[in-house]
Amino acid sequence: MSDFDEEDISLLEDRPEEREAASSVGEAVKSPAIESIAPDTPIFRLRLSYSHETFLAIYRDDSLYPGSMVIVPTRYGKDLAQVIGPVHCKHDVSDIVWIERVALKEDLDKAEHNHALEKDAFNICKEKILNHQLEMKLVHVHYLLEEPKILFFFTAENRVDFRELVKDLVGVFKTRIELRQIGVRDEARVVSGLGICGRGYCCHSVSDKLKPVSIKMAKDQNLSFNSMKISGPCGRLLCCLSYEHGFYCEQIRRIPQEGSRVSHDNETWAVTEANMIIGQVKLSNNDGRLITLPADRFEKVDNHWKTKNK
Repeated sequence: MSDFDEEDISLLEDRPEEREAASSVGEAVKSPAIESIAPDTPIFRLRLSYSHETFLAIYRDDSLYPGSMVIVPTRYGKDLAQVIGPVHCKHDVSDIVWIERVALKEDLDKAEHNHALEKDAFNICKEKILNHQLEMKLVHVHYLLEEPKILFFFTAENRVDFRELVKDLVGVFKTRIELRQIGVRDEARVVSGLGICGRGYCCHSVSDKLKPVSIKMAKDQNLSFNSMKISGPCGRLLCCLSYEHGFYCEQIRRIPQEGSRVSHDNETWAVTEANMIIGQVKLSNNDGRLITLPADRFEKVDNHWKTKNK
């Protein structure tokens, strides 16, 4: 299961209901028996609705269907998760939990009721943050389904001393309170929205894995280094740079890049443009001739590019 990009924060040590565990967000509670599972054991991928993280889980049989709601243990306590579907490639089962049971109608009704409570809790916490003049932005509130605990996720540029805030929240809700500081990329994954492409954020709708993204990926993809063009709404480099990087690395090996010299028809040509997406390369000759060839016409021999015979 993927981790939130977060800082672990110490809460009041003398108030157990206000104490925060210091492990990663979303980390599942694993059963010792899971260390050795039979090859034919049904494994499913689940999603947590409040963070859009996914993880693997085992059930007693294969009667679960995509969209089913189940009760599973998470690092915060037992909670509701949605079945995405069965997992056929079982090479990595390091993070895996047992599905306790299929959610009942009472569970779904309670989750719907909690959703309404979360909206009220969000407004109350936001007001308390303003009263305490804390430099933090509340992102999301979540009530655990089978644990007396409320989770508050927030972003902040620095560590925040929210001990007085926790005292106020405990006084209002009379239950265990847990605050978690998450990163801006995680905020985008939780909140969602539309990217510059017009589609939903990749981190929310495509993958729950927040892979590292570097400026070298933008360079390999011949993109502008204008931060406004290669940054997402979260202010960080676009996630899609990481998702697509493997494709571009493969194309770079297959296609001569701009500025390369290519031997074609016993002449030396210069690459003026390499379109890795459609797989076409434009060449120019010293006499001004221009040609466009498909990517599969090129090969590299003794570290020199040349065109294949038709």
